[in-house]
Amino acid sequence: LEISLIDIRAAWGVNCAQFTDEHIGRIKQLCAQYGVAAACMGSPIGKSPIADPIDIESERLKRVGETGRQLGTRNIRLFSFYPEGDAALQQSIDRLGALTQIAAAEDLNLLLENEKGVVGDLPERCLQIMQAIDSAHFRFIWDPANFVQCGAARQVDQWWDALSPHIGYIHIKDARLADKSVTVAGEGDGQLPELLARLRDKGYDGVLSLEPHLLEAKHSSGFSGAEGMAMAVGALRELMAAAGIAEG
Repeated sequence: LEISLIDIRAAWGVNCAQFTDEHIGRIKQLCAQYGVAAACMGSPIGKSPIADPIDIESERLKRVGETGRQLGTRNIRLFSFYPEGDAALQQSIDRLGALTQIAAAEDLNLLLENEKGVVGDLPERCLQIMQAIDSAHFRFIWDPANFVQCGAARQVDQWWDALSPHIGYIHIKDARLADKSVTVAGEGDGQLPELLARLRDKGYDGVLSLEPHLLEAKHSSGFSGAEGMAMAVGALRELMAAAGIAEG
């Protein structure tokens, strides 16, 4: 597939927040063997009840941050806590702000993913969170499929201008509004061609992270299989070629 970067979420059935020194050593060995590097730690931080003590997530952030440093990345994916809705918005902002302070002190980059069932599910709440925290150590992951599965139609047309200044990472995943099913990029309602065109015009030179979840999507992991991943890679490369975007 000629892919040089990977997001590290889990290995051998173990989440990245629970890696031991042995796990880290094996991952480093495999990355060197196959010529790939870690782009981001796909942590489950923030995919937890907002009523839980914040110290749990603070300690998890420090642990994942140290693991990431050993694997060569300072990027940490996280979420905005359960449940969804406006009632917990300010509490989510406060908690994410506290985590951002830790990230700044540790020289880490937090990347907030829009996700179903958490406070930051819809574009408008994601924007409120990003504007409230407003830190170079806290950036946004645009995940088209997750927006679609929350019912957000024409997301690029409606929300690009507001959210694009906060973007630090892109997930390439698409879905259909009608039944919320996940598809390869360009076959759903996530406006992937429009998104890539806007990224090109913006001069975005960051990561396009394939997260297709074509066979299975779980709480903290997903699976596409070798055939599904090959399909996802091919679909993305076709869209990139059509948009005039080269791999770098």
